[in-house]
Formats: sequence, C-alpha cells, structure tokens
Amino acid sequence: MAAITRLLKPSHFSSTSISFMRRSLSTAAVSETAKSPSYPHNPLPSGVDPSGRNVQWVFLGCPGVGKGTYASRLSTLLGVPHISTGDLVREELNSSGPLSQQLAEIVNQGKLVSDEIIISLLSKRLEAGEAKGESGFLLDGFPRTVRQAEILDDVTDIDLVINLKLPENILVEKCLGRRICNQCGKNFNVASINAKGENGSPGISMAPLLPPSHCISKLITRADDTEAVVKERLRVYNDKSLPVEEFYRTQGKLLEFDLPGGIPESWPKLLEALNLDVHEGKQSAAA
Repeated sequence: MAAITRLLKPSHFSSTSISFMRRSLSTAAVSETAKSPSYPHNPLPSGVDPSGRNVQWVFLGCPGVGKGTYASRLSTLLGVPHISTGDLVREELNSSGPLSQQLAEIVNQGKLVSDEIIISLLSKRLEAGEAKGESGFLLDGFPRTVRQAEILDDVTDIDLVINLKLPENILVEKCLGRRICNQCGKNFNVASINAKGENGSPGISMAPLLPPSHCISKLITRADDTEAVVKERLRVYNDKSLPVEEFYRTQGKLLEFDLPGGIPESWPKLLEALNLDVHEGKQSAAA
C-alpha cells in the first residue's frame, strides 16, 4: 500500500478503490509450459499455464487492434471474465451518473481517461465480480500508462501480457469501419481491408464483420470513431502506452503477436502462440 500512496495523491483519489483491488485480484496458480513451436523467437513466457483456467492476463495494443474481440473469445474458452475498461467507460457515459459529462468531453477529444477515474470504475467492476464468485480475469484497456502498470503490479501478479499488433493504416481503417447495434449492443465492422505487403512484410486481408439482417437498420457509429479522433488516439497511445510494453518486456511477461489477418486467420495462430487447443477454440472463433 505504501507504493500506491507514493503513486496516487490522497487528495485526488480515495484509497478505497485500491484497497478493494488488492482484495479482489487473486494470484493465479501457474506452472512451467512448453514454448510454442510456431513462435520460436517470441515464446510464451515461462511459468504460464493457460490450462489452469484461472489466468490473470492483460491485453495491450493500439485502439482498434481487436483487444476486445480476442479477449472476449478467450474469456469464453478459458471460463474467466473479460473486463474491458473501455466498456466500463461507455457504460458510465450512457448513464446519468456524475462522471458522464466529464467522460464525454475526454473521450470525444481522443484523450486518455485519468488514472483515478479508470481505477474507480475498475474497482466497482471487481466488486460486482467478487459478489458473483469470479476468479481470474482478462484485462483489456488497462493499464495504459506505466503509472497504471505500477499500480496493478503492486496489487496483483500478472501472468501474461499479450500485445496485439497491426500497421497504423489498417488500424485507422478498422476504427472507421466499426459499428454498434443500438438495440443488442453487439459490435460489427463494415470495413473490407486488403492491404498490400511492404518492405518484405506480407499483405493483410480482413473481411468485414457484418451484422445480421435485424441489426442493419440499428447500426450506429461511435462518437469517437472519426479519422481525426482515431489518429489522435493512436498518437496518444504511442506517447503514453508504448512504454508500458517495455515495462512488461523487461519483466519477461510480454508476448508480441502480429495479427496475420482477420479472425479466421488470426484466432488459430493466437491459440497456437498461447499453447491452447486450436480445436477447442473453433467454437469461440465462430461466435
């Protein structure tokens, strides 16, 4: 707790949320696992055994890379909750709570939400999960700064950090194609991406993730998915969050994963990199 006190000024943040995070985040039991044969130069960090199903993993990656998509599928496969701080922020935005207007101004300008707000929202989500008997987690959208990573390090032991990667031009195209059904809340993407390879890198193709017929007329675009805001979010990410990658790289917990394409191409490769059963994951990929 002393380390957290040094990181967060008491006048700006209540210690209640941090205390609850310490109680709620449990350390997963892990064991030695074999290196993935498909990624000999970027193996799964030792000491990580995803078969334990009580994992404590973090997803990193630029906005629009697909953290939520792959974290939600792994959540189903592993039976642990997927906790997206982006979803928590959007839920608060859609509420009539005191933070709603303040968050709207921050998000619509492509800026990062403050540590104090994010940790407060995460604390409330963990409290709700504890009441339901949840254990383990897949964190998506947190930490986004080294300061947040240090706070998380002080309250729990992260087993693995999965860093999803895509070229910036594809990230922009993906973000501009995102749509949400305003009735069922599901996410879709109307972008059809066919990028040619450059400088020896392979090309990337991603088919659109189209909605069923009953959702088509109800699709909306997120307020922050404009080209100017998307590029600002990428700039902020590169400025603030790239050091987080180095933070976990030096701890030997970072697994870098270059997405080779859309879900059909990337999902089995990701399972391979994580030493998970590809056949077991087929149903999650189709979800």
